Amino acid sequence: MPVHFTRVAVPIILLVAIGVWSWFLHMQTGGRDLSFSLLAGAAFGIVLQRGRFCFLCNFRDFVERREARGLISIIVALAAGVVLYHAVMMAWVPVPQPGRLPPNAHIGPVGPVLAFAALAFGIGMAISGSCLSAHLYRLGEGSPTSPFALIGAAAGFFVGFLTWNPLFSLAIYASPAIWLPHSLGYTGTLLLSLALCAALALLLLRFAVRGTESREVGLDLSSAARRVFIERWPPVLVGLMVAAISAIAFLRVAPLGVTAELGSIVRTGGASAGLLPDTLHGLDLLRGCATVVKETLLSPNGVFVAGLVIASFAAAFAAGQFKPTTPTKAQIVKGLSGGLLMGWGAMTGLGCTVGVLLSGIHAGALSGWVFLAFCLVGTWLGLTVMRRLAA
Repeated sequence: MPVHFTRVAVPIILLVAIGVWSWFLHMQTGGRDLSFSLLAGAAFGIVLQRGRFCFLCNFRDFVERREARGLISIIVALAAGVVLYHAVMMAWVPVPQPGRLPPNAHIGPVGPVLAFAALAFGIGMAISGSCLSAHLYRLGEGSPTSPFALIGAAAGFFVGFLTWNPLFSLAIYASPAIWLPHSLGYTGTLLLSLALCAALALLLLRFAVRGTESREVGLDLSSAARRVFIERWPPVLVGLMVAAISAIAFLRVAPLGVTAELGSIVRTGGASAGLLPDTLHGLDLLRGCATVVKETLLSPNGVFVAGLVIASFAAAFAAGQFKPTTPTKAQIVKGLSGGLLMGWGAMTGLGCTVGVLLSGIHAGALSGWVFLAFCLVGTWLGLTVMRRLAA
């Protein structure tokens, strides 16, 4: 079978399979949320893969090469998502009142435990080479590190469940869930969020190295297909698409997040084996990527992640970027150790760079900005240590 035919046929078959699965779920009783989550996950996976939307990779590109377009994509996603989220929240909660929060929004407790969890998550990203959402789409690229990073993350969740009760009693119980519209109103929160995004963008552009290469844009079908299926998508477009998917998911089912299913599987297995505490104090009452003891095979977050992985594989295969390799010992160690830190940080911080950072900032949660700040510090520390060890 010709290579070019295979690169077209395989992705089409996979995307059709996702469509058929979505239709089947939609026809089941109570399956509309599952169907939507599968399609949203597929869309998210394609955008992540084609846009190289990885918090660690884009930060590393800027630190090492002063390449800013990846971080600009993230800032655009944050700014546009804030605007779209506020349009939804203002319809649901017209007047922000104390004690009342938008349904399902990721508004987590803010305190020292969140800061330390974000710091650990950032270090884990630097060690493993990607954030958790990027490891999921890199499964579709044949990454040798990603499977071990996800295994490590599962172990990190287990450790997080074991340390949850002491940390809750020590500090989390007294950490407030701060929703900025309570203090600033919707207009103030929107203006502050956009001002912070603008300040970050200006700072990046101030220190970024501007490329000098110019590329002619072909008008023929071959050039257009190459830009869509092979080349990296423009950063502003990717940011806008991430924001749109985030807002639509929030409106239809739940905020974006990629760790709830992994955490739920670990929690269910650990509880069944009697390895976890019978009660995890306050955990099920807090906002974030909620982990629950699974009672059904499929969940919205589970099919979301499945759609993400399958569709990102289809996108990578079409672009000729599916290149599986045998993992080295170093890649295994980095994946497991970095994943362990990310898993613990995601469980303790109630989400990762998608669930807490992206969805949290979109919702006007102070926890999102705190996670961003300390995650960046952890990532910078991790990259610095990794470079010195490699020297």
